[in-house]
Amino acid sequence: MEKNLTTGSVFKNIILFSLPYLLSYFLQTLYGMADLFIIGQFNGVDSITAVSVGGQVMHMLTVMIVGLAMGSTVTIGKSVGAKKPEQTSLAVGNTITLFMGVSIVITILLLVLVKPIVALMSTPMEAVSGTLTYLTICFIGIPFITAYNIISAIFRGLGDSKSPMYFIAVACIVNIVLDYVLIGVFHLGAAGAALGTTLSQTTSVIVALTVIIKRKTGILLKKGDFKPRAKTMGQLLKIGVPVTLQDGFIQIAFIVITVIANRRGLNDAAAVGIVEKFIGVVFLVPSTMLSTVSALSAQNIGAGKHERAVATLRYAVLIASGFGLVVSIVVQFVGSGIVGIFTEDVEVIALGAQYLRSYIWDCMIAGVHFSFSGYFCAYGLSGISFLHNVLSILCVRIPGAFLASRYFPDTLYPMGLAAPGGSLLSVIVCMIAFVLLEKNHKRQN
Repeated sequence: MEKNLTTGSVFKNIILFSLPYLLSYFLQTLYGMADLFIIGQFNGVDSITAVSVGGQVMHMLTVMIVGLAMGSTVTIGKSVGAKKPEQTSLAVGNTITLFMGVSIVITILLLVLVKPIVALMSTPMEAVSGTLTYLTICFIGIPFITAYNIISAIFRGLGDSKSPMYFIAVACIVNIVLDYVLIGVFHLGAAGAALGTTLSQTTSVIVALTVIIKRKTGILLKKGDFKPRAKTMGQLLKIGVPVTLQDGFIQIAFIVITVIANRRGLNDAAAVGIVEKFIGVVFLVPSTMLSTVSALSAQNIGAGKHERAVATLRYAVLIASGFGLVVSIVVQFVGSGIVGIFTEDVEVIALGAQYLRSYIWDCMIAGVHFSFSGYFCAYGLSGISFLHNVLSILCVRIPGAFLASRYFPDTLYPMGLAAPGGSLLSVIVCMIAFVLLEKNHKRQN
């Protein structure tokens, strides 16, 4: 199952590794889109808002789990690149121990806090009941969401990005079928959407575990590998904690913006929720480049090949930013049509199109700093990613969205500009950090 990514064409390795990763991300994002699309066919704006708000909370949790798992991907990748199988097995065992404990604690905590969370989101009154039901069911499924993501992180650290794609494909198909049955046939509304998501994730984990048991993975886990080791746990957390905090802050920024939109009314809330779902799709490419750079660079760093790590970063920036430019231009002409896929409400479509046409430019700019973040993580410097994201959020994204909402109450277009403005600040910080790191590397060599 292990795949050596330290030889051959750098560009070819990026493409071969990132395409399954991209499809995995797309399928995972399709979860939320399917929920929103299907609920919109059978229910009203209140149910759309409930699934949108609840889905954003769950997306935040999932992103933070994936961020923490980045420590596992990088640690495993470095040991694979350095050809140290014992360290690889130890990293895998400690990853399983760490995340199972974390998932249990998070599940209990969130079930206790579900009502305050819904209140904190400033959820419109019409959507409160549906949001509570949606989140309660999804919170119960957190251990399965965690299990899927750590299995994926382990596989990707080993250089295998295809297996996670197959696992999530199964889950996506099951989710869509269950959504139509539970929402369309049994009319369970937001509860049906949550049940579909939770049960499909459970199916994905069962399939993944079955494959691992029957297939020779190349990892020989011993009982001692599951025992927490200070050094190994330290490596996992050193990289993973700053990433999960960074992703948490980013999601908090999204939630704050959602709260701002919710306070403008039900139509504005629905419009922002729909756009966030679409943004999640186009951001699959930047997100894929972040994960691809971290995984490939980690193996090359472990093998002592710094130049290949830099080349990986360079190609990723070109791919991500080029894609973002094309998408941003196209959206200027088809924004209303995209929002119209999810709802027939004329006012929601108009507001959503305004927000989307300005927000979409973030895809191009974020593609650059996402790629840099993957590179910094591979070197164990995820603190740099944390820094530039916090600066972006506190200095531009949140204050920009708040001021735009306050001074432009009749349009969402100015609110959307806060996102690309924040990413621009992140890019500046990343480039400065990269130049300083390169100078330091040359001095050491």
